Formats: sequence, structure tokens, C-alpha cells
Amino acid sequence: MCSPNNFPNGKNHDQHSLHQQLGQALRTARKHLGLTQSELALAAGVGVRFIVDLEAGKPTVRLETVMRVIEALGGEVMLDGLPDTTEAP
Repeated sequence: MCSPNNFPNGKNHDQHSLHQQLGQALRTARKHLGLTQSELALAAGVGVRFIVDLEAGKPTVRLETVMRVIEALGGEVMLDGLPDTTEAP
């Protein structure tokens, strides 16, 4: 059985670090596009506070809302290292 931070693939993930990395990547993308936090919030249909918390790596954000922000930045989420769900079992 795996603990929350030890995965079957042998990787050990720090959830705080993952949130920080995501927040930093989204901040970098926003700045690269020349958007303010307010402009991104408007484009994603979320509040400015959500963008601030997301970029700060706050772990209490909802995945659905994070996906809207990523889409507003023109990005997409790709799952790497997981089995291909299009393959027949």
C-alpha cells in the first residue's frame, strides 16, 4: 500500500512543492502574455483573489477552476506516466 506521498512509480511527491510549481508556471505564463492578475481573472471567469492564491501555491483551490485558468492562458494539462486510456484492456 502506498502512502499519500509515495507512489507506485517510485516517485516521492511533496504536495506543497507541486502547488508551488503550478503557481509559478501559471504566473510565468500570465506575465509572458502580458496579462495582469485582474485581466486573467476576468478571462477565466474567476475572482482576482483566486488568481493570487493560485499563483502563491495555496493548496485549497478547486481543480475545475484551475483548469479554467489554464485554458484562459491557452494551456492544456497533459498527464505523463499514466497508462493510455485509449488502449484496450
